[in-house]
Amino acid sequence: MTPPTLADHVKQAKQSMDKAVEAVKREFATVRTGKATTALLDLVRVEAYGNEMPINQVASVAAPEPKLLTVQPWDKSLLKAVEKAILASDLGLTPSNDGNIIRIPLPPLNEERRRELVKVVHKFAEEGRVAVRHARTEAISRIKKTEHVSDDEKKHTEKDVQKLHDERLKLVDEAVKAKEAEIMEV
Repeated sequence: MTPPTLADHVKQAKQSMDKAVEAVKREFATVRTGKATTALLDLVRVEAYGNEMPINQVASVAAPEPKLLTVQPWDKSLLKAVEKAILASDLGLTPSNDGNIIRIPLPPLNEERRRELVKVVHKFAEEGRVAVRHARTEAISRIKKTEHVSDDEKKHTEKDVQKLHDERLKLVDEAVKAKEAEIMEV
């Protein structure tokens, strides 16, 4: 087995950084904005059949209107459990259950709640930035340990990794700006 080359280290760093950026974008999707989106309930876990399961594995979630989500459990016996899980989530939603389907009206966000959500977005973003920086640090330490390569090549490769790092951080920042604008939009 050949030892990893400098290009392998760069490729690995790029994959790690891309994963971090994707994770941030996925987490942003779960943060509520003014419009209804089914991704809002992605992190809600329902107590079903003796396990905690994601809501989308026990019910179909839809957004028929901009200010309304509907949840229809495939098994009617889970209606109460789904309703309880939504209430227990820290989304601040009030589901109503008609025995068939759960309707979740999305109240308009007040200024204070918007600011809280922006803070949550910034926390997710910072976690993403830390992951990107960590990938860079790991890659640079692997590059430095690479044998049979000139110092110039190592320095050049480190610059490539730094460039990847800067690009990924810019992507995170752009995602933050977009999400923040979406949240603050009245």
